[in-house]
Amino acid sequence: MVTATALEAELLELAGSVPDPELPVLTLHELGVVRAVHLHGTDAAEVDLTPTYTGCPAVEAMSLDIERVLREHGLREVTVRRVLTPAWSTDDITPEGRRKLREFGIAPPRVRETSGPVPLTLGPTRTDATEAEPVPCPHCGSPDTELLSRFSSTACKALRRCLSCREPFDHFKEL
Repeated sequence: MVTATALEAELLELAGSVPDPELPVLTLHELGVVRAVHLHGTDAAEVDLTPTYTGCPAVEAMSLDIERVLREHGLREVTVRRVLTPAWSTDDITPEGRRKLREFGIAPPRVRETSGPVPLTLGPTRTDATEAEPVPCPHCGSPDTELLSRFSSTACKALRRCLSCREPFDHFKEL
């Protein structure tokens, strides 16, 4: 594994500071999509960006924002490269990102104890106390929630409702 230089680490921090265009409460670092910055000479860099899924419509906006920020920092040439391996996972969201999602009213994805494929279990849409991993309401914390739609404002979120406080909320789906 190649160790990043101090300048590459600084540029990675700058690229990671860009807000996500679909969830501006999160930075690209907190979302876990900016993977590396590689310098080529003194004024050119290549940024590795892993989209949340291959058809993510926000990748173009992310790339342009990363290019703008790094050019403002003095780089003449910036290339953003889409890297699909290893695939992005909701495990890549930082603890700070999860906290910000919750404060913004979006239930963050549940933390998985193991890595690898996410098992899919078909069953009732209502979350109750017997479910192994309920999706708690980000407003009141109640685990008594139900699924309203598997898709919400973006494909990576589901729409849920709390049965205690009756508030609807987005849940960032685990991938």
